[in-house]
Amino acid sequence: MDLPHARVRSRALGPAGALAALVCAAAALSGCTDSAPEENAAATKAAPRSRQSVVPQAANALEKDYQRVIRAVLPSVVQIRAGSDLGSGVVYDGKGHIVTNAHVVGNDRTFQVTTANSQEVLTARLVYSYPEQDLAVVKLDRVPRGLKAASFADSAKVEVGQIVLAMGSPLGLSSSVTQGIVSATGRTVSEGESEGGTGATIGNMVQTSAAINPGNSGGALADLAGQVVGIPTLAAVDPVLGGSAAPGIGFAIPASLVKTVAGQIVKDGRVTDSGRAALDITGRTFTDAGFQAAGVVVVEVQRGGAAEAAGLRPGDVITRLGDADITTMTSLAEALAARKPGQKTTVTYVRDGQERTAEVTLGEQ
Repeated sequence: MDLPHARVRSRALGPAGALAALVCAAAALSGCTDSAPEENAAATKAAPRSRQSVVPQAANALEKDYQRVIRAVLPSVVQIRAGSDLGSGVVYDGKGHIVTNAHVVGNDRTFQVTTANSQEVLTARLVYSYPEQDLAVVKLDRVPRGLKAASFADSAKVEVGQIVLAMGSPLGLSSSVTQGIVSATGRTVSEGESEGGTGATIGNMVQTSAAINPGNSGGALADLAGQVVGIPTLAAVDPVLGGSAAPGIGFAIPASLVKTVAGQIVKDGRVTDSGRAALDITGRTFTDAGFQAAGVVVVEVQRGGAAEAAGLRPGDVITRLGDADITTMTSLAEALAARKPGQKTTVTYVRDGQERTAEVTLGEQ
């Protein structure tokens, strides 16, 4: 993944900076001339007034932008209770479909949902869960009056540096909002199953500095245009600090992927076209004589699949896919997440102590 020294964990919940002014020495010297002392004094007095008038105007404009986005998006963000766990969701359409994370719904099939600015508890049922991309759709049994669907952005247009607001129910505090920026795009991240995730490897994720805490999972990451750019899902974990969260490093599933997956679930009741590349093998991480991860050993080859067509067979140890080194099942999943079904690439593997290379046309997961 793109963060080699960090792990990530899911964010579902179980049981104005100060300004400093520098004085320019050159300006101070120019103020010490004998000419026009009154003019210099007037300019000195005028400057602070100018700054005082400009800063509040800019701050007020940004504040109003925040408030406008919150009024536009927050009514589309809900709180979801699955058993004793809490998470968030985003209203997908006016028919009561809500998109959230698969790890939020877990193994439950019925849920309690609370919409923004309401104390009424609504019931919902699972339509379909897709752990491979950590997304799921639930549907309200009764659509309340005024339910508002969110507007989803085009992920290709999301840029680093954009201001974003994360909305959800962190620590059970419904309708909470935090702010940050888009820190990076195109991240490929693997979830940890032991930390509440599905174990999915998800590509093209949006990295953000907006705080993502337990309970934010499944909520909305919105831009200042009032569009959802992603579904907050993970926060980085620093193993050096004993598995505690790494502040300011969170990840959201991109809006375009959310629309693709949720759209198929709403239309067909399941995911019919994953768009995820596959090698069509069953494998496990291979360790060398020094007990170090050194590749993926092929346990089983799917008949008629990509690996079989490329000549791979059980016992082969895959060490590279294209230009990506493969040392574990996770690294193989991350390499595949960056590719598309039907794409041609090379696979490097070891058989009987000899390294070989074959061309493979990737299948679909």
